[in-house]
Amino acid sequence: MLYERDNIHRLTPYTPGEQPQRADVVKLNTNENPYPPPAAVLEAIRDVSADQLRRYPPPRAQQFRETAARLHGLSPEQVIATNGGDELLRMAVTVFCEPGGRGIGETYPTYSLYDVLAEIHGTTITQVPLAEDWSVPEDFAQRLNERGCRLALLVNPHAPSGRQEPLDKLERVARAFRGVLLIDEAYVDFAEFDATPLLDPERGLDNVLLLRTLSKGYSLAGLRFGYGLGHPRLIETLDKARDSYNTDILSQAAATAALSARDEARKSWEKVIAERARLTGALRQKGFTVAPSQSNFVLASPPGGGLSAQAMYRALYDRAIFVRYWDAPRIQDRLRITVGTPEQNDALLGAIDELSRAAGGASAS
Repeated sequence: MLYERDNIHRLTPYTPGEQPQRADVVKLNTNENPYPPPAAVLEAIRDVSADQLRRYPPPRAQQFRETAARLHGLSPEQVIATNGGDELLRMAVTVFCEPGGRGIGETYPTYSLYDVLAEIHGTTITQVPLAEDWSVPEDFAQRLNERGCRLALLVNPHAPSGRQEPLDKLERVARAFRGVLLIDEAYVDFAEFDATPLLDPERGLDNVLLLRTLSKGYSLAGLRFGYGLGHPRLIETLDKARDSYNTDILSQAAATAALSARDEARKSWEKVIAERARLTGALRQKGFTVAPSQSNFVLASPPGGGLSAQAMYRALYDRAIFVRYWDAPRIQDRLRITVGTPEQNDALLGAIDELSRAAGGASAS
């Protein structure tokens, strides 16, 4: 007998990137920062006392909210702490969308968890295909309005392409859209700018919500800590749907320390950005088509006449080099490659050379 709701029974769950248990893997498949977190983070975790662990944590992570507010030039009432950025997405779908209708609007392709969350909630999904250069169409907001969408989800920088939309375009979307615009800035620490200027009260926008995570830029993917920035009324409304103690005392201490050590974290961002440029150039020299990226990954198409993206993914996997591949429209001929350390990137490039030589030898014979 089935006990779950029909939509849950039909649901195809989110598929995360593989997390290998082997230590000898070159892991370039899940967009983790290849460098360690700031030393202050580990010190903050060690300093958590037994008494703090015995008690429930501060329910609203007030110290973190105050730290994040100072960092971004906002008030604590404009910050909400969440169990990873994914919890903020779940809360936004729950709070702003209606089961059975008036749901989410998104681009295609995009972060696949969006659809899973909408399907769990039983709300509608409207997809607007991206242009050939991965840009958001100018009529994006209009098309969502026509479908009655309550929540628009834009990854910026975009995943999986790495493209970043300019601030003025984001503002046009926010002003035209008749719902809440959630700008998912999971990768913004590796980009040239962010969307916090949209939260300036002088702009008069009360429908913009920014998602931030410590998983990427701060090397804390294992911590599961994210946060949202937005108009105080949006934050207050989201807070109603928050779990009573959604972030634990260890993660609050670590996250607060991480933001306070932003200058140290930035050093890793600069390394990743430099390697992103080197990796992009090297792949293009080998005949790959690589989309310009403002993230900590690149989206690359192998050169024609050689291995397909899927075949290269499998061949690299056999060599313990993990990248990401999806058999889906618009991206089935591409690999998403996380920017690793120089040594990891060199291992990837060397393996690609080996595969190219082997493919050339096989075709010659």
